[in-house]
Amino acid sequence: MHQPARVVMTHPDRLVFPDLAITKRDVADYYDAVMSRFLPCVAGRPTSVKRYPEGIGKEGFFQKHPMRGLKHVGSIRLREESGELADYLCPRDATAIMELVQFGTIEFHPWAAREGSLEEVDYLVLDLDPAPGLAWSEVIEAARHVRGRLADVGMRSFVRTTGGKGLHVLAPLHSGCSWEDAMGFSRGFAQRLAEEQPQSFVAKAAKLERTGRIFIDYLRNSRGATSVASYSLRARAGAPVAMPLRWQELGKCEHGAMFDLAAARRRVARLRSDPWEGFASLRQALDKGAWQDGDAAA
Repeated sequence: MHQPARVVMTHPDRLVFPDLAITKRDVADYYDAVMSRFLPCVAGRPTSVKRYPEGIGKEGFFQKHPMRGLKHVGSIRLREESGELADYLCPRDATAIMELVQFGTIEFHPWAAREGSLEEVDYLVLDLDPAPGLAWSEVIEAARHVRGRLADVGMRSFVRTTGGKGLHVLAPLHSGCSWEDAMGFSRGFAQRLAEEQPQSFVAKAAKLERTGRIFIDYLRNSRGATSVASYSLRARAGAPVAMPLRWQELGKCEHGAMFDLAAARRRVARLRSDPWEGFASLRQALDKGAWQDGDAAA
């Protein structure tokens, strides 16, 4: 059984989610309760966090570099696109997670690479971001379509709610996939879907082009980009959680923010097996010729 991390929570009664009277202590208790599921998603990965020291009623901010006062959170030095070296947050254990919560962290956004192999991507993320007003049933259908198209090139995929309005479809990779290959494949995949079903999908970020469609955000597969971790809280009204699902559960999912803090705790407590069984151990390679820059698969 997971043992609570020994981090003293100051101001435990501070309201973090005022709409639900959820306090800092409640947030800490949530992460402690789901730690055995959550920690493997971020441990040993450069991680950006979203901090709200005064709760979501005040402005928050992303942070990727270590801050003064941390005693338990590790860091890793890496080379940025500019060529400069910089230290990035890299939590490695439960104590580190709880210390970040003590510092006002609500959201955790890890890299898709581990500290020992930063140039090797170990999963792809396709973020399905629907235009305002689009029916949730269309988002579910889009995720299933993405699953099928990935299966066409022999790739197994997994789905999670984002805690927002969309869904993430993830595909584990074998070690040895470069950021360039990951980006080339995911960009080509998104462009191809947009060409095949222009009434349903768009691969361009411009909001004017998204009306009535789903933006397939493939940009999270570039070096330095992040996506929210499974089981992470989101800093939004209602205290939603990014929740991994079994594909057969997706039809019962009512919206992307269906699981709030309390519902997420209940779900994790009831889980008898991992909804993403096999995700961490599955090794699969990209078909580099499938959708490079929108080229059609053979």
